[in-house]
Amino acid sequence: MSLRERLAAQIAAGGPISVAQYMTACLHDPDFGYYATRPALGEGGDFITAPMISQIFGELIGVWAASAWELMGRPETVRLVEMGPGDGTLMSDILRTVRHADGFLEAAEVWLVETSGPLMALQRERLPEDVNWAQSLAEVTNGAPILLVANELLDCLPARQFVRTAIGWAEQVVGLDADGELAFGLASTPAAGLLPEAAVGQVYEQSAAQGALGAALGARVAADGGAALLIDYGRAEPGFGDTLQALRRHEKVDPLMTPGEADLTIHADFPAVMAAARAQGATAAILTQTAFLARMGIGARAEALVRAAPRRSGVIGRQLTRLIAADEMGDLFKVCAIHSPDWTPPAFEDDA
Repeated sequence: MSLRERLAAQIAAGGPISVAQYMTACLHDPDFGYYATRPALGEGGDFITAPMISQIFGELIGVWAASAWELMGRPETVRLVEMGPGDGTLMSDILRTVRHADGFLEAAEVWLVETSGPLMALQRERLPEDVNWAQSLAEVTNGAPILLVANELLDCLPARQFVRTAIGWAEQVVGLDADGELAFGLASTPAAGLLPEAAVGQVYEQSAAQGALGAALGARVAADGGAALLIDYGRAEPGFGDTLQALRRHEKVDPLMTPGEADLTIHADFPAVMAAARAQGATAAILTQTAFLARMGIGARAEALVRAAPRRSGVIGRQLTRLIAADEMGDLFKVCAIHSPDWTPPAFEDDA
């Protein structure tokens, strides 16, 4: 029985499920979920992330981490954590870069928070043996400052969707059509009084999981010190819109067509994440990816690479465009820093 067949049977027996429940099944079902069984990253897979586009991205995150450690007063122990580390490319680039920061690697205890068995296997092949793995942030030892990075993690955390109709809010759900195929529909919702005013037809997305992560990170840095850097595509201000999408072989496909066989994402709700972190006593700020990378010196690093390998100037230029151009990743992707209120991490000084 495929995941589509299992979901159809579940819905036939118990009624429609929320978009959040559907996302969770598609991504994390232990037998058929995308990340649990068949994540396909890179040019030959379903999607590509910034660390795979250019080594510069991970190098600048490494510079950020080492600089943050310096600004914190070079603590004797710091947890260097990546959540959702993919195939390990980003952490590999970070570790290669921070070797040049005197004393940092001696202080750093490296952790990867990963739930996907196939991805963990790739990470073990790429990274040193002294790296620690955890299934959740709660498993990462506390009691010392943390420097955490999560690139394209928020977008795969499940969200519910609500649609404003002529008679009020309704929840978008996944049910069955007359032919027994998966289909979107609407169901009445008791949450209508808690949702914002909107025009008929507007879609409002709400992710309890994204908010919970923001709260957990806020509590962690407020208690232990440090900062979390969240990089993802999404909105910096509250808003509306249906952002659910499925990617397969770098093309958008119907999210209901092949559950478990495509990457399923929804835009990061940075305002909700930041509000949840602030409620725990942390400070939060946000930049576009363009602004963050520019402040971290992406231009100078690209020029250095071109000088070292002039024949690759065209490739490096295209990579740079992909990362920072407004019509590429530059404006759509945001970089959010959640940190303890007693200091400000690199690149965010002007926004403190």
